Amino acid sequence: MLKILVRLYLVTIVTFSAAIYLVPELVIGVFHERFMRYNMDQSRGLQSLLIEQFRQVPKEQWPAMATRLDQRFGPLQVSLTRVDDPSFSAPEQQRLRGGEDVLRLGEWGTRTLAVSPLDEQWAVSLQVPPDPLDVNLLYWSMNVLIGAALLACLLFWLRPHWRDLERLKQTARRLGQGQLSERTNISPRSNIGELAAVFDTMAGDVEDLLNQQRDLLNAVSHELRTPLTRLDFGLALALSEDLPPASRDRLQGLVAHIRELDELVLELLSYSRLQNPARLPERVMVSLDEFVDSILGSFDEELEAPDTVLDVLMHGSLDRFVLDPRLTARAVQNLLRNAMRYCERRIQIGVRVNPEGCELWVDDDGIGIPELDRERIFEPFYRLDRSRDRATGGFGLGLAISRRALEAQGGTLTAEQSPLGGARFRLWLPTVAC
Repeated sequence: MLKILVRLYLVTIVTFSAAIYLVPELVIGVFHERFMRYNMDQSRGLQSLLIEQFRQVPKEQWPAMATRLDQRFGPLQVSLTRVDDPSFSAPEQQRLRGGEDVLRLGEWGTRTLAVSPLDEQWAVSLQVPPDPLDVNLLYWSMNVLIGAALLACLLFWLRPHWRDLERLKQTARRLGQGQLSERTNISPRSNIGELAAVFDTMAGDVEDLLNQQRDLLNAVSHELRTPLTRLDFGLALALSEDLPPASRDRLQGLVAHIRELDELVLELLSYSRLQNPARLPERVMVSLDEFVDSILGSFDEELEAPDTVLDVLMHGSLDRFVLDPRLTARAVQNLLRNAMRYCERRIQIGVRVNPEGCELWVDDDGIGIPELDRERIFEPFYRLDRSRDRATGGFGLGLAISRRALEAQGGTLTAEQSPLGGARFRLWLPTVAC
């Protein structure tokens, strides 16, 4: 908002300054004859008195008279000058020879030089000197005070805009953080009252839409689990009987499909819970090396494959760090499953802590992720073309859940190219007080 004030003030003050210097020049140029007549009328009496003083003495005493008058009229400068002086332009010399006065105008249409002919050779000039330094400083001080007054007016005018726009920005930030009940509560009399009303209406519609979506997802997920449990139980009873090998194989295939559906329902429920803005993350001080060991312990069987190598890199002194153990473990487990699914033979986990936060990354030496897809893979149910098969690609919810788990704690999860040649998933959690 400060940028708006500075830019508006600069535009105002530059326009004001340009207008002060350009508008008078334009007006004087357009109405030059009127300004000349006005100043001639103003100076006619003084010029007549000067001419009368010179004509009361002989011509040879005119230089002495000019000196005396210059001293008496100071700081105005009175001098005796020739009509053909090079400082006069040809039209000015012609006017003086014709017995007419010559006048020059300065800033704001004020006269700076008035010349009246005494005869065909000599003329008396009255020159207005430039303003002294202290007067110029006073004029500049007035301009500074005018600029300060303009700034004060802009501040007075912008203050309610500033306040309401800050409130609108904070509300938009909280909505982005999942606090869907936030509203601007800006008065309709505000200059952005209509914008705030439209924003609040939009926020209400978004909240209703997301609540309906979440309620529908929860209801469908819960309703699906009941018949799936019954089917699983029924098939288990059927498999307990003596059956032909072909029938047993078909029933075991059905059991696998049912359990796959049950796993999908569990994933949907997990994703739905992470979308709940009312759920606050748990803050626990954990030992990072023990935390990583506990996560790796859940993958002991998968990591027993002889063709898979897992490296763990601990950078620096890893003491204790505040995080949500359940959400963070879920995110890292999803990343490890993803790495084991696509790696060739090597996986690497790295951890680094600094005063700003904790960084954890999971690398693999697989085929990697195209740069254009590195954001889309975090969308729910999105799978790359090479992983459309659920046998390798999963349901497309693991990475979405991992990112949600990190964002719920104020962290981030990004994908990039791994030094091992495959994909790197970089997890970041900021430092918070416990």
